Amino acid sequence: MIIQGTETLTSLIHILSESLLTPVIILLVISVIIVILSFGGLINEYISRKPIKSGELESLVRNVSFSNNVSDMKNEIENSNLFDYQKEILIRIANNYDIGHEARKALASELISAEETKLIKKTNKTDILVKVGPILGLLGTLIPLGPGLAALGSGDIMTLAQSLTIAFDTTVTGLSIGAVAYLISKYKKQWYESDLIDVETIAEAELETINRW
Repeated sequence: MIIQGTETLTSLIHILSESLLTPVIILLVISVIIVILSFGGLINEYISRKPIKSGELESLVRNVSFSNNVSDMKNEIENSNLFDYQKEILIRIANNYDIGHEARKALASELISAEETKLIKKTNKTDILVKVGPILGLLGTLIPLGPGLAALGSGDIMTLAQSLTIAFDTTVTGLSIGAVAYLISKYKKQWYESDLIDVETIAEAELETINRW
């Protein structure tokens, strides 16, 4: 009785395992498409990116620090080579020059944190694929091995060859997805971190200047 129950459960697991192969392959194909599109987006962003240079940042910080009023400060920011979202944060801080020191500091921190959250979301897909890609590749490797080993036992070399081909292909595909997704996330995070550091530096100069008025 126990043996029959075990065989039934084993059969169910075997059927479930084999039924997962098609969804795994479909997910791998979808992941490949996402990675290709993300890589294209990375190249496009790299070409279009014109981050503020070190000397320009230093000059902007000095000009902001020596601003005599909010209008001058906003003009310096608007005329800089910062990205639009960076300008928006800094101008919103300048527009709240009339609130208390601690409230203004808290507002600046919140605005920067909110933007950081938005930028992190831009790498969510590739961050997920860094882990999911190799997992799908491993599943695609192990699932065909069951029928392949069974075919080997019965002398069916053709089925074994097909199973091994699927196993190797899914492994390579899954690992490639993870590797490319990792590079995309890494470079984007480096860019965004650098951008936020620039914003924090200028925002600090803004806060100190407004406090002197």
